[in-house]
Amino acid sequence: MDQLPVVTLAVLATCFLGSVDSSAYDKIVTHSRIRARNEGPNVCALQQVEGTKKKYFSTCRNWYRKSICGKKALVLYECCPGYMKLDGMRGCPAVAPIDNVYNTLEIVRAMTTKSYYDESNLREQIEGPGAFTVFAPSDDAWEELDPAVRAALKSNVNIELKNALHYHMVNHRLLTKDMKNGINVTSMYNNQGIYINHYPNGVVTVNCARIIHGNQIATNGVVHVIDRVITSVAGTINEYLNNDEDYSSFLNAAYIAGVMEELNLPGHFTLFLPTNAAFEKLTPGFMESIFENEPVIKALVTYHLLNSVQCAEAIMAGSVYETKEGSTIEIGCDGESLTVNGIKMVLKKDIVTSNGVIHIIDQVLIPDSAKEVRELIGTSQSMFGDLVSEMGLTTNLDLNTEYTVLATKDNAFTDEVMADDTYLRLILENHLLKLKVPLSGLYNGQQLETVSGKLLRVFIYRTAVCIESACMLQGSKTGINWALHVMSSLIKPADKTIFELLEADGKFKTFLSLMETAGLLDMLKGKGSYTIFAPSDEAFKDLSKDDLDLLRSDLNALRTILLYHFSDGIFINGGLERRVTNLLRSMQGINLYVKHENNSIYVNSVEVPNSDLMATNGVIHVVKNVLYPKDLPVGRQDLLLVLQRLIKYLEIKFLSGYTYAEIPLSFFTKFSTSTRYIEVPERGTITITEIETKPSTKQVTRVIKTETPVSKKVVVEGSKTTKFTRVIGRQPSVSKVTRIIGGGEDRTNKRKTETGEITITTMTEPQIISVPDLSNIKRIGENPALLKEESDKITKLIQGGRGFAAARRAPAGIKRRARPVKRHNKPKE
Repeated sequence: MDQLPVVTLAVLATCFLGSVDSSAYDKIVTHSRIRARNEGPNVCALQQVEGTKKKYFSTCRNWYRKSICGKKALVLYECCPGYMKLDGMRGCPAVAPIDNVYNTLEIVRAMTTKSYYDESNLREQIEGPGAFTVFAPSDDAWEELDPAVRAALKSNVNIELKNALHYHMVNHRLLTKDMKNGINVTSMYNNQGIYINHYPNGVVTVNCARIIHGNQIATNGVVHVIDRVITSVAGTINEYLNNDEDYSSFLNAAYIAGVMEELNLPGHFTLFLPTNAAFEKLTPGFMESIFENEPVIKALVTYHLLNSVQCAEAIMAGSVYETKEGSTIEIGCDGESLTVNGIKMVLKKDIVTSNGVIHIIDQVLIPDSAKEVRELIGTSQSMFGDLVSEMGLTTNLDLNTEYTVLATKDNAFTDEVMADDTYLRLILENHLLKLKVPLSGLYNGQQLETVSGKLLRVFIYRTAVCIESACMLQGSKTGINWALHVMSSLIKPADKTIFELLEADGKFKTFLSLMETAGLLDMLKGKGSYTIFAPSDEAFKDLSKDDLDLLRSDLNALRTILLYHFSDGIFINGGLERRVTNLLRSMQGINLYVKHENNSIYVNSVEVPNSDLMATNGVIHVVKNVLYPKDLPVGRQDLLLVLQRLIKYLEIKFLSGYTYAEIPLSFFTKFSTSTRYIEVPERGTITITEIETKPSTKQVTRVIKTETPVSKKVVVEGSKTTKFTRVIGRQPSVSKVTRIIGGGEDRTNKRKTETGEITITTMTEPQIISVPDLSNIKRIGENPALLKEESDKITKLIQGGRGFAAARRAPAGIKRRARPVKRHNKPKE
């Protein structure tokens, strides 16, 4: 062959390769070239697993770890594909000569393959015209082939060996850039398919044999050196399972799971196939216990199956893959061994089928969803698991019941919690939910019912999911009928309002007094979801009585200051993003700046010494300073002096004549709510929600969905009897009752039962004060002693705090004494 055409073809081929779109293989070769740039031109850095002949173009990950498959890797420098060394010259400055496919096999050192083409009389074909792709097994690959198979090929070179070599050939040129992941190309042996996989780490496999030297251009095609002799593929994964009795246990489970039909369809699967011996290693009775539960069986089978082809030679380090069951497994390698979840369990690798690859394993993989939740509670929650069992709370936690476990770490169980078994049981019940609630099913404002009937609130934040004041840690797991979440602390449902908590504490008297003056006290009692930074009495210690009176005298100023301590929404400590400023919109309108640093909360740079006091209508964070918006000025000197004594963490601006805007109280409803849980014989736990209202006219609606009508009579001496009847199975009736005599209190109870919801409104009758009949007295002078006696009685009652809601009509014959009326001069219109 003339030298000039050869050189011309080499240049053209080099330009061609440089101009095409690069693939993962091309990129990894380029990366290896960069790693070896100090060694001279066209040199590539490779890594060889110590003690083996396996060499890889290096990824960044493997380069810095200096290991492949967990074994130490030695760095080698070799000519990049397509280049050669020249004597006395640094690097690989020469382009490899381009020749026909037959002669190219010698260039890439596939000498055994070249000799077999001679023996099988195929030399003339691969020297002649055409565009062939040859996947040439390396010399080592032929040495590793089963001796019996190799002997059979050599004993019948005109048929068996010739067919084998034709199966390694494609009748058109294929470069690595053309080898897309998952494609099937037609070989020159009976049009049998060859299965290509191209992985992100640059590995390209042909029937799971790895290309170790690719893209060696020839005049009539291209040669790729592979590390294994490949054989033709016959049948699907389904057919493979049905043809071998060693896998009958898995086969039976797969039929029950209903996945065998899918395994007979075209696809790209990886199956980790456990042997019958692997099933025999399971806990006695395990398979029998789950065979009646089809979802569990399906989860177990599909946990062994991937929706992608993962050949063993493509694994250079541990990687996580999603199974068809939905959870993940880690496939890695330890030297020559393939590992699953870090365990060497693969007996045989890379059984190639028409719709995927099979790896034989000696252990059954059991997903979390096929386990009982008690098996999954980690070592850090072992005490929680033990206590739940000891308290007899695991009775309903089986494969036939849906439930959720909120497991808490062992350090949450302090001596105080452990001291009382009754209290401990109540705490543990708060961590067991009646329904399966996976992490993905939680939403802000959701209420979760515990096994004891209590309700827990869910709060979703930017970086946290919390239930009451406890937030979830990493490690949530989901099974067929259960969910497991690991919590940061014990969960305690709120049972008091903000007002009840502050009043019971006794250290917030000044704050509560100011809230009452401002007309805001009902916020603390009623419905809502507030975050409040409540200043303790210590915050007001520098104010005198006159200072407080001055503060009370300006209602707009007082409301402005107090509402700056409120934010609409519940924001707990665990929901704050760490080391950044969290902006909370105050109900006054200006942002609060909240930060979490060094395990402490700061609001406007003021430390919060006590946080996460959970109430039914919000959360309390205690502060020792009154908060004030930094950009809000004060327009009065006397008020400025008071605020300067009260607020010391910032300098308040003075703007003469500035007045605070009026803040209407229309943003909250004036009623309060509390919830109680009681045990009723033969009815279980009933939830009672109590609502206190203050309207002068009471409108009462009763709705009940029970089988027996219930009536309640309220009898007042000296007045009519009012009868309340609950309506069953139709639209609720409405009774409108107007009381003449005040001083009473009404209460609305909501009860949740198994048959529905009961709303009960109880009207506490006002007090009736009995007085003697004075209708027979015609004139005052007729019985002055009686009048004086009864007048003294009424005076004492009034002084004692008991009075009338409405005055009675004066008895006949007695004139009312006129009272002087103070009149104001009104300007004429």
